[in-house]
Amino acid sequence: MAKKEELSFEESLKRLEAIVKDLENGSIPLDDAINKFNEAMILSKECNDKLTKAEENVNKILTENGNLEDFTIEE
Repeated sequence: MAKKEELSFEESLKRLEAIVKDLENGSIPLDDAINKFNEAMILSKECNDKLTKAEENVNKILTENGNLEDFTIEE
């Protein structure tokens, strides 16, 4: 079995939007709709995971000694 090609965030989002459009159209057979829905759920989770990881990376700062630390705002 070939390894599934990992899509970029933008590619995944574009595919997800196409699936939603197909499902909203309502003209596809039920079995195809179920398969598309399952694919959409997988793509949604992958996009969410990528966003979460990006957010974690953005919330880190490089300290003077070169270490990455969580960014916090002191009040």
